[in-house]
Amino acid sequence: MKKRWNWSLWVGFLFVLAGFLSYPFFVKFPATRDFPWANFLLFGLGGILLLVSLVRAFGKPQLYRGKIFSPILAVLSVLVFGFFSYLIFYQLRQVPGSTGAPRVGQKAPEFTLPDQNDKQVSLAELLSSPVSSASTAKANGVLLIFYRGFW
Repeated sequence: MKKRWNWSLWVGFLFVLAGFLSYPFFVKFPATRDFPWANFLLFGLGGILLLVSLVRAFGKPQLYRGKIFSPILAVLSVLVFGFFSYLIFYQLRQVPGSTGAPRVGQKAPEFTLPDQNDKQVSLAELLSSPVSSASTAKANGVLLIFYRGFW
C-alpha cells in the first residue's frame, strides 16, 4: 500500500514561517502594530496543522508519511515561535524611557526642524501663522506627536 503525503505537515510549517516572516508587513498597519495578533493567528493555524500531522504520522503510520519530518518540523516551529515571542515581548520592549520628553500639557521648548519638504519650520512660526490662508486667526496651539522606536 502506497503511503499518502502528510500535507498538513508542510502547510503547517509554511504557516509558521509566514507568521514569523510577515511581521515587517503587518507592523505597517495600526490594527496590528501594537500587538501582532495576525502573526499569532498564523502561528496558531500552523501549530494546529502540525499537531494534525503528528497525529497522522504516529497514529496511522501505515497510511501517512512523516514519522521523521513531523517531529523535526514541529520542534523547529516551536523554536521559531519562541524566538518570535522573545523578540516581541522582551527585546522590542527594551527601548529606554524618555525621561526628557515633555509631558501632556507642558509647554514645549522652542525648536526648529525640517518638514517633509526639507523646509525649516519653527514652533514660533507655527504659533504665529494663520490657521488657513483665508483666515486671519492665529493658532492657539500646536499638536506634537512623538514616535519612539524604529521602523
